[in-house]
Amino acid sequence: MSLALTVDGDYANKDNFQIIILMPDFDFEIKQQDENCLARVGVIKTKHGKIQTPAFLPVATNASVKALTADDMVCLKAEVLMANTYHLFLRPGLDVIESQGGLHKFMNWDLPLMTDSGGFQAFSLGMGAKHGVGKIAGDTKQAFSLKHAKVNDDGVLFYSHYDGSKVFLTPELSIHIQQILGSDIMLSFDECTSPLSSYNYNKIAMMRTHKWAERCLDARKTDQALYGIIQGGIFKDLREQSAKFICSLGFDGIAIGGSFGKNEMYNVLDWLSKIIPKEKPVHLLGIGTVEDFFNSVEKGIDSFDCVTPTRLARVGFAFIRPEEGGNVKNKFRVDIGRNEYKKDERPISEKCKCYTCKNFSRAYLRHLYVVKELSFYRLMSIHNLNFFLELMKDIRNAIKKCEFLELKKYWLN
Repeated sequence: MSLALTVDGDYANKDNFQIIILMPDFDFEIKQQDENCLARVGVIKTKHGKIQTPAFLPVATNASVKALTADDMVCLKAEVLMANTYHLFLRPGLDVIESQGGLHKFMNWDLPLMTDSGGFQAFSLGMGAKHGVGKIAGDTKQAFSLKHAKVNDDGVLFYSHYDGSKVFLTPELSIHIQQILGSDIMLSFDECTSPLSSYNYNKIAMMRTHKWAERCLDARKTDQALYGIIQGGIFKDLREQSAKFICSLGFDGIAIGGSFGKNEMYNVLDWLSKIIPKEKPVHLLGIGTVEDFFNSVEKGIDSFDCVTPTRLARVGFAFIRPEEGGNVKNKFRVDIGRNEYKKDERPISEKCKCYTCKNFSRAYLRHLYVVKELSFYRLMSIHNLNFFLELMKDIRNAIKKCEFLELKKYWLN
């Protein structure tokens, strides 16, 4: 909502004028703090509903969680989804989404939405592609022969990976796109660096991110919430400097961006936990493994987004709990395409209550995988997302009982 104040005075030829005070339709309340660590349970309130934290956000890149419908997500009890600003801007385009009444109506999703800013695409199509690295150091990706994104102080020049056309994305345009999309939570435009980037380049990118953050705040004209993003790579002084600056700007929430190794990521969270105001919700961008959830929630993280559950589902990996053999070594997953499951009558998990596990065997799922049946993608995605969302529910319940560290020990052994 916005509040309009009419003020009388000797201004503008003594005409009345209005001061518009922007008041985002957003609130965050901490319900319970685990007495043994920084893990906490909270509620984010938005125009489209409440989000219980710690929360996992399934990723709906193109206004859809891959292979699933909005009804599927409701049945899975997902409370919020993450949509992609850059991709939706390219296809179907703002004119299409605006003509449909915004992203919620377009995708038939009545619950909260978060949208990214396009900053990560500047990394993944730019420096990440050049260096051949992904979000976490060690995760390799195929490098483009020619970078698809070029960054300068004004914004990012993208070469569309659809048709090669040029798109110059600025902080102002990013906010404009997100306002048209109508998400409940927007992210400020930032520059995400590569884990191989130097200290000097990280400093340049951080300062650029800070200037863009101010421009994003100036560009906001709606009651949507806006999170600022902390950058600075793996360097303590840069991360601390970025945290102090971003937290001073009055954002509704804080997001932590960047690409790094796992140990470096945990170090960064330790540094930032001493700076970020406790009353702000904190989102860790693009992270989605079981051990990362536990180690990050312990350090005060409230929400995550990642394509991991659906991406791995499509290539045959199903997640399992510790009592069924899941552990850090096997990354809590089984490869359903293996020959050993050819006649296996068990569901993926006998403890799982998802649609897939209540109705289908490992043998049947393996058959679908082998013959490349499209229903395989849906059934596996349902199971994996249910696993992630139920894990978050277990984490919230453990925090309420101040038993989070015991749950972490059980899972990570």
